Amino acid sequence: MSNEKYDFKALGQAIKAARMKREMTREQLGEILDLAPRYIMSIENNGQHPSFQVFYELATYFHISVDQFFFPESTPEKSSVQRRVESLLDEMDDTELIILEATAKGIKEAKERRAAAGK
Repeated sequence: MSNEKYDFKALGQAIKAARMKREMTREQLGEILDLAPRYIMSIENNGQHPSFQVFYELATYFHISVDQFFFPESTPEKSSVQRRVESLLDEMDDTELIILEATAKGIKEAKERRAAAGK
């Protein structure tokens, strides 16, 4: 077993990106998880190693898949972005999902047309 310490910076940046996507301040997150905003800042910016409990709470709160950080050589089933999108989808009603489905189909069709034109 190696004595190497895990470099938490990439995961800290993922936490920061997820927090900012929700337009949440460190103060707001700190209140929710009972953490000091400066501690959150150290995790996000400096890669400070949180306790396992804090790590768990942050990863589950933001639906961050940690596999991509711990096992970068293997492709995770779903990325953190996919998990965050799924979380947003869970909050939508059927009318909103129909609109989103049509948008996704439009993006896919445009991508296919660009690929066909490029051949």
